[in-house]
Amino acid sequence: MRVLLTGADGRLGSALQTRLSARGHAVSGYDVTRMDVTDWEAVRAAFDETEPELVVHCAALTAVDRCAEDPDRALLVNGFGTQTVAQACQAHGARLVYISTNEVFDGRAARPYLEYDTPNPINPYGYSKWVGEQIVRELVPQHMIVRTAWLYAHGGSNFIHTILRAAREGQPLRVVTNEIGSPTYSNDLADALVRLIETGRSGTYHLINEGQVSRFGLARCVLDLAGHRETPIEPIALAEFRRASRPPEYSALRNFAAAQMGIRLRPWPDALSAFLRAEGLLQE
Repeated sequence: MRVLLTGADGRLGSALQTRLSARGHAVSGYDVTRMDVTDWEAVRAAFDETEPELVVHCAALTAVDRCAEDPDRALLVNGFGTQTVAQACQAHGARLVYISTNEVFDGRAARPYLEYDTPNPINPYGYSKWVGEQIVRELVPQHMIVRTAWLYAHGGSNFIHTILRAAREGQPLRVVTNEIGSPTYSNDLADALVRLIETGRSGTYHLINEGQVSRFGLARCVLDLAGHRETPIEPIALAEFRRASRPPEYSALRNFAAAQMGIRLRPWPDALSAFLRAEGLLQE
């Protein structure tokens, strides 16, 4: 299958490119230097060159606080950029896989969100991704919307790396107790996405490592597994943590739809242990 992949230089995008290529798909990966998704002419040229049967749209502005500081930019990239990609899919008859987020929900649920619960984003990042979801549904009949949450990957910086760096440097740790979600290992997500894509199905899916935990609980688990059991963490409320964006307090997701096809990700503690082992940080 001919696949056009946006955001190919990102952690998820690069993992997907490797896995899809290994499965025999002809993958053309594009980063922002090769194709700005907000530039119709650039997008059209890329589609004309590759003639994709499937487009996996990973490209996005995912810096949540930056989206809060510049909501128009978030909407331009995550909304209008998705519209441009979707219109190109429409013109070429290509299927579209759109990567979305738990932050399309408002965090007021009493149980993990299911795929067809009603979104109600409370910050500019979540709103921009919700706009993207609606555009995909309107313009591309054959589509998958795949929501994930609290993604972490090898390389770059993420919550896990930040916690461990602070512990190594002896910095005080203050972590929120009432922000709850589903931490997800990018390698596990990429494996599950490839399986889901190859079903040829459409619809909305939640792909996350199973289970839920608070930011505080995740930080404590990271420290304990990496040999920092003696490092204290001060528990704080979300309202005490000053940042540009307001995240939903409870945004755990439940994988119901993909699970019916046998596609599940392992529990988050197992995935975290595997990640730390691969990083050479797991104390066994």
